[in-house]
Amino acid sequence: MEKERRSAPRARVNLTARWEGVVSRENATVTDLSRNGCFVLSGGKVEVKELVWLEIQLSNLQTVNFWGEVVNEATEIGFAVRFNSSSPEDEASLAKYLESVFQSQASKKA
Repeated sequence: MEKERRSAPRARVNLTARWEGVVSRENATVTDLSRNGCFVLSGGKVEVKELVWLEIQLSNLQTVNFWGEVVNEATEIGFAVRFNSSSPEDEASLAKYLESVFQSQASKKA
């Protein structure tokens, strides 16, 4: 069995996003999100190890921006990104958002 590579808990989400790579600039949907990375549901061409800029809309009033490295690519479906850098404010906003998602999911299970 393959070892789990993710080091942070993931949340299933449906967030509007935009990304830009070497040859593509696309709208997308983030469907899986953690403090360390995400899965981007999108067309467009990327290569593993490519550096991409990603803007994720957490709410109508709040977006966060990250630079990340493509770590896996599924042609015509999307790609997985490991976040490399962002502002401390965006990192804090993402952490707060994820905390609220995890709390909401836990209360639905209870």
